[in-house]
Amino acid sequence: MHSPPLAGGTAGPAALRPLLDVVLDALDHGAKTRGGPLPAGGPQAVAERVHHAARAILPTHGTGAEEALTTLVRALAEGAADPAEPLCAAHLHTPPLAVAAAADLAASALNPSLDSWDQAPAASALEALLTRAVAQEIWPHGDALITTGGTESNQLALLLAREHHDRVQIVCGAHTHHSVQRAAWLLGLPRPVVVPAPTGTTDLMALDHTLSALRPPALVVATAGTTDAGAIDDLPAIAGLCARHHARLHVDAAYGGPLLFSERHRPKLAGLHHADTVTLDLHKLGWQPVAAGLLAVADPGHLAPLAHTADYLNADDDTHHGLPDLLGRSLRTTRRPDALKIAVTLRALGRDGLAHLVDRVCAHAADLAQLIEQQPQLELHRRPAISTVLFRPRHATDATVAHIRRTLLTHGTAVLGRAHADGRLWLKATLLNPHLTPDDLRTLLTLTLEAASTSSTPPPSTPPPITRPPTEGVPQ
Repeated sequence: MHSPPLAGGTAGPAALRPLLDVVLDALDHGAKTRGGPLPAGGPQAVAERVHHAARAILPTHGTGAEEALTTLVRALAEGAADPAEPLCAAHLHTPPLAVAAAADLAASALNPSLDSWDQAPAASALEALLTRAVAQEIWPHGDALITTGGTESNQLALLLAREHHDRVQIVCGAHTHHSVQRAAWLLGLPRPVVVPAPTGTTDLMALDHTLSALRPPALVVATAGTTDAGAIDDLPAIAGLCARHHARLHVDAAYGGPLLFSERHRPKLAGLHHADTVTLDLHKLGWQPVAAGLLAVADPGHLAPLAHTADYLNADDDTHHGLPDLLGRSLRTTRRPDALKIAVTLRALGRDGLAHLVDRVCAHAADLAQLIEQQPQLELHRRPAISTVLFRPRHATDATVAHIRRTLLTHGTAVLGRAHADGRLWLKATLLNPHLTPDDLRTLLTLTLEAASTSSTPPPSTPPPITRPPTEGVPQ
């Protein structure tokens, strides 16, 4: 039996090339079979189709690379909630750029691991260039660490604050991402003090009062782009309160951070440079394949607590003789070179190309909000701060709103999220696809109204074929 070919080395490209054709054909076939933003039928129907396609995952005798790729990639594509589909708009789950996905293939083929220089010579140098470049969008001498996303970045920010002060009390708004509460628990920190956010952003008077009552040190967590509505805290005001009360400031800008690339929208992040640490997540508004998170720090010296030694990876004498020490760049040991796809994207698009994408999705959100305001049967929560729009049928109950969402999901026609605001449940459209058209936006609202009109009747167990209805009834 011949050994299967490897992806790397001088023979790797030749081995990969025909397999890439197989994968691309399977992706194309799967997307066409799906025919919409997600598969119809709901969880049970999807699971049955996957089980039927996959059958034995570990057969006694292998089926070969072409059959395995064709069968399983097709099954995955047919059953995907594809964020590149215009009506897939529920989450901060971006359609990745082709150039970024292509770069990720190179990372997988070369397979460097960023836990020691001798496993990743060029990748470690590229990562250092990238992290400094991104951090210096905020501060002149900042640095950053690559993470798996906002959750890991927030956890690292709390860890660094704890190590810097020995102890620290977290203070955050009621709208803060759930990962902050979990990180405090994981790190053995006191339960965060939560201040109100009645308008979707931190109540400044309540924050001032809370900080006055606490013994320092405190870490205030502000948000630039909430998961539910894309709301941005008043960062200059919060930074001022932190300075007055000698509190450390962390800003979770996992969603809103890439507004930095846009001259039009960058002012929304005024005051960000006052933060000690900032979470960024470029697999949201940066169009990267997962994962592409960063934790940026104003003072690179504050990363010192992450220093760690394992003799087989960063022996003292190797470090003394100039081999870079990578273990202090993460809490993980084995790490993929996620910096590559980010660096390729930044270089390929440049600042103006990234700004164009940011501006487009923000404009799409503004257009959708305007369409909702023109539709008497729909209610808009408020004008979008970034690219998230909350809306609901006027006079609908929360149960009806939830049922509308599940109906669209079961029929495979649209993917909308859900969010609570002002004591009510709203449908959430998170618009991250720069290729949306006005017709796509009108279709999304037409589908919502049609689902609302049948909300008293449960969706059928076998949905009808997926079709995109005309946009009648939605303002042109």
